[in-house]
Amino acid sequence: MKKHNFSAGPAILPESVITQAAEAAKEFNGTGLSILEMSHRGKEVVAVMNEAVSLVKDILGLGSNHEVLFLTGGASTQFFMAPMNFLNQEETAGYVDTGSWSTKAIKEAKHFGNIEEIASSKDKNFSYIPKGYNIPSNAKYLHLTSNNTIFGTQQHIWPETNVPFICDMSSDIFSRPIDIDRYGMIYAGAQKNMGPAGTTLAIINKDTFSKADRVIPTMLDYSTHISKQSSFNTPPVYAIYICMLTLRWVKEMGGLSAMANHNKVKAQLLYNEIDSNPLFSGAAAKEDRSLMNATFVMSKGNEGLSDSFLERATSAGCVGIKGHRSVGGFRASIYNAMPKESIQVLVDVMKDFTQKHG
Repeated sequence: MKKHNFSAGPAILPESVITQAAEAAKEFNGTGLSILEMSHRGKEVVAVMNEAVSLVKDILGLGSNHEVLFLTGGASTQFFMAPMNFLNQEETAGYVDTGSWSTKAIKEAKHFGNIEEIASSKDKNFSYIPKGYNIPSNAKYLHLTSNNTIFGTQQHIWPETNVPFICDMSSDIFSRPIDIDRYGMIYAGAQKNMGPAGTTLAIINKDTFSKADRVIPTMLDYSTHISKQSSFNTPPVYAIYICMLTLRWVKEMGGLSAMANHNKVKAQLLYNEIDSNPLFSGAAAKEDRSLMNATFVMSKGNEGLSDSFLERATSAGCVGIKGHRSVGGFRASIYNAMPKESIQVLVDVMKDFTQKHG
């Protein structure tokens, strides 16, 4: 039976990407070697690295003032690496707390400067995106998390400010167009919408930030990785290669505008069923619902049916829909590579389940 992968991450990849990656693991481009065993200094792998960077710049419309890095350590390392590099101890940065990952980013950043939590949605279990808050004019940057995988919310309206953004886009990078000039830095773990676990994308606008005064360990200094083109030490070649293949796929599919339209159609199909089905209820504020991670629960009085629905969905091939413990219920992650047909399978399961139990 075909499996419909709704996992929040590591997440679904395009079938064509998996096929090409599997072939390269056996033999890469007629070299007689697997890409898994090739030197990162060799011309073949250097070409992969260069194409991956080029595709990021092309798809996002980056200029010569942007540096593109493929790093390791996940987005969690960027929680402290970004303020370590850009925020002096006496300087202030604003942070908006919209979920578990921004909470962790705030904790790490406090080691390096004055961190002002200027807005939070913790009061309602992060079920909405704060709006209308004041941003300190002296802030070095404003840190945002564009999409919250656990709670199913997404930033659709961006704050009006001259303060540059540092944004964690781990779960919605390359899913929609963005105004790249508003960001001093973007970082994203690859495993949710761009590739497999093992590498982290960092995009830095060189014109926005100057390096902090403190001594920075060599491996945690962005300038180290910029000067060595992400190969100061051995990079995660295979993960970057699969990211490159995924970026090729995004471009072939029509780029970010096409991805956005594709994702809106999928999300609307699922949210329409959640809103019209008496057994289910959305977990996030409607205006802030994520196009990447739809969170929903059993409606009041029907909570006892949760396990039965999960079993029914699993038997239909819908895997990875159990909700995070912080929210409960269910979470359907519908990243770029998720086909509309898989959403329809889940919707049909919901309809069928309601006919039997509603």
